[in-house]
Amino acid sequence: MIFTDLAIADLRFPTSLSLDGSDAMNPDPDYSAAYVVIRTDAEDGHEGHGFAFTIGRGNDVQAAAIASLRPYVVGRPVAAVLADLGGLWRDLVHDSQLRWLGPEKGVMHMAIAAVVNALWDLRAKREGLPLWQLLSRLSPEELVDLVDFRYLSDALTREDALDILRAARPGRAGREEHLLREGFPAYTTSPGWLGYDDDKLRRLCKEAVADGFGQIKLKVGADLADDVRRMTIARQICGPDYRIAVDANQRWDVPTAISWMRELAAFDPYWVEEPTSPDDVVGHATIARELAPIRVATGEHIANRVVFKQLLQLDAVSYVQIDATRVAGVNENLAILLLAAKFGVPVCPHAGGVGLCELVQHLSMFDYVAVAGDMRDRVIEYVDHLHEHFVDPVVIRRGRYVAPTAPGFSATIHPRTLSEYAYPDGPVWSSTASKQVAHAPQPRRAKEGTNHG
Repeated sequence: MIFTDLAIADLRFPTSLSLDGSDAMNPDPDYSAAYVVIRTDAEDGHEGHGFAFTIGRGNDVQAAAIASLRPYVVGRPVAAVLADLGGLWRDLVHDSQLRWLGPEKGVMHMAIAAVVNALWDLRAKREGLPLWQLLSRLSPEELVDLVDFRYLSDALTREDALDILRAARPGRAGREEHLLREGFPAYTTSPGWLGYDDDKLRRLCKEAVADGFGQIKLKVGADLADDVRRMTIARQICGPDYRIAVDANQRWDVPTAISWMRELAAFDPYWVEEPTSPDDVVGHATIARELAPIRVATGEHIANRVVFKQLLQLDAVSYVQIDATRVAGVNENLAILLLAAKFGVPVCPHAGGVGLCELVQHLSMFDYVAVAGDMRDRVIEYVDHLHEHFVDPVVIRRGRYVAPTAPGFSATIHPRTLSEYAYPDGPVWSSTASKQVAHAPQPRRAKEGTNHG
């Protein structure tokens, strides 16, 4: 059996029309996926599905990067590749000419994530298990073979990783049963998009509390007076002890982050997310030190395991926010989960985007069962849109993710969606007017600090 095809689709959803996903740095995103389907000549008919998440323009660039990886998959034997996904990961990441485009960051690294995640989806389907359960049942030795410890050994060695995984192994079965019975805690960002008006903010805050979520998140950072007004509304609706996190989406430099958050401190923000550039490790450490006891969270735009290592070494984050498609897929996220466990920092994944909730639930659930062994102070982000496009969408019950039981990585999109939302020729995008509304580059705003919503 060999891999016969690696097909790619440019899918885009016009979320900018309703301002779903809007924040201070990204005022008009169109949630998009450079989508991968990997096929074989096996009689079982299973396919591997994966994607890289973008927010509109440039999704075609991301798709082209994925296409450059076809030679690493098509024509190769299925069994050998799926049995050694650690080796395949190293082959992809260490291609010297493609690596030069990063190295190990950006569009090329995200392309690798799409392919690696699709292969994990295929392996899980062939083994008849959801990905979280497949990973949780691998031996510590099999798991560490998936990780590239290059650049990590000053903070995490292979032996360290084995110790962490072996220590968690005795309780795996019990935690798996607990997860299937109780689910995993979630928080919701749905009330907090910056483009929503105050009435919608009030309504969605009320709904979040009624639906059993123990935490919400508001976007901030465009206009301080607006942030104060919106935080006042959220605190009045949710109550004095309810967890309200805030997210600046990288909008500030370090002094601004500190001064702005001191103004919002009166509202008792649970954490501040992405307060500055994701590459500024020292800046995050300074912000964390100056704003304590307000916690700092980041990770959705962090390029690779090395930057996560530095954040942990400098005590710059209270919460690690992995992303399923930003770093190079399942393997690199396993390395980050192990780093976080070594430093004792909870992992609370980013999931604000099409399909990200579907993917990251598997990573958090694996972390609970086989790595950290703990749900305390851990939540998975949830956003309430675009799940209808997935064959195995997330299920939220009483503010908790229900553990998926269908085989795979929950990444498969309905064929109808693949047709209707294909860019630029699918029915959703065939209207010139709709393309102009959602995809025309916006002129620079006259006043940089205004609320773009």
